[in-house]
Amino acid sequence: MTTQKPSTLLVHSDYVPPSGFGGLPVPIYHASTVTYPNVAAMRARDWRRDDGYTYGLHGTPTTFTLEHRIASMEGGRHTVLAPSGLAAIMLIDLALLKCGDDMLLPDNVYGPSRELGTTLLRDCGISVRYYDPLLGASIGGEILSNTKLIWIEAPGSVTMEVPDIPAIVAAAKARGVLTAIDNTWAGGVLFRPFDHGVNISMHALTKYVSGGSDVLMGAATTVDPLLHERIKLAHMRLGLGIGADDAYLILRGLPTLELRLRHHEKSAMTVAAWLSTRPEIVRMLHPAYPDCPGHSHWKRDFQGSGGLFSVVFRSDLEQSRIDAMVDALKLFRIGFSWGGSHSLVVPYLMQSARSAVPWTAGSLVRLYIGMEDPSDLIADLDQAFAGLLPS
Repeated sequence: MTTQKPSTLLVHSDYVPPSGFGGLPVPIYHASTVTYPNVAAMRARDWRRDDGYTYGLHGTPTTFTLEHRIASMEGGRHTVLAPSGLAAIMLIDLALLKCGDDMLLPDNVYGPSRELGTTLLRDCGISVRYYDPLLGASIGGEILSNTKLIWIEAPGSVTMEVPDIPAIVAAAKARGVLTAIDNTWAGGVLFRPFDHGVNISMHALTKYVSGGSDVLMGAATTVDPLLHERIKLAHMRLGLGIGADDAYLILRGLPTLELRLRHHEKSAMTVAAWLSTRPEIVRMLHPAYPDCPGHSHWKRDFQGSGGLFSVVFRSDLEQSRIDAMVDALKLFRIGFSWGGSHSLVVPYLMQSARSAVPWTAGSLVRLYIGMEDPSDLIADLDQAFAGLLPS
């Protein structure tokens, strides 16, 4: 019988659970402090490697498992996790850029990434310029001697233009410039960036991979160990970390990811087909539709289209009427994120999404098609559209 006091027994125990427990889910390992069997082991471990544990911030069995699965899913070799998609974008930028460097962003870039470029990065002395996402090989003319990074968004998360990724990558490689892609729209499944020569893939796991609208997380994946080490060093210096419970929730959603994506795609195509017949709509910004800018690139490079697309309304329909239509929807919820089971809708002011609109201006509405029956979603849209056009 132990003679230790109760307060000590609340912290220490001689009990060691037996090995060999079998279960399908990846266990949740909560840890900030990691213990070592002896001093030699403590001194031998390197936090930059995943063959041993050093500190909770640098990885546990739960987070290492998730990192390896994300890397495998995207065709990469190394993944670093961040607390959100935007945090992963920031991590990549700060790992690869320094004062005096230049970066190119597509003009239809994710809004918070644009904001990061025009505030924090510029405050750090990094110049940020914007290019037409459909520039293709001509982007070579935009590259300066101090350009170090070109971001690609495929497609643009609002205007849905699909860039010629191989052409941009080839032009960048010819000038020794790194490329990073926001691969969130494709869910890490519908497009494999490293097969097309991209250096780094950023993925907001918050969206499709989670699938539950309840987790924030991002990932930066590479095939190059030296690039990975630069990102890993920045990750440590910024003190970025994720919780084991969130990692578990992402792991739980992974096995059904491709099935969910295909279901979203099928339902979205059904809803899009109905919308394409409506007189209120003048343009389908759905990569699978021929009139979507960059459709041929999508058809060549992608293996599907998921559930997110946009539509452009007639220019004679005032924004106030479009907003009222959105408010009238009952099944679609107004919300910016996507990837979960609920259908979502957001009306956008075009000047906030694209400085140079390559089509006749009109109100743009982005739709995300969730897990509801598409016939019910169409009925909801139909009732909201009632009276939108003058009688």
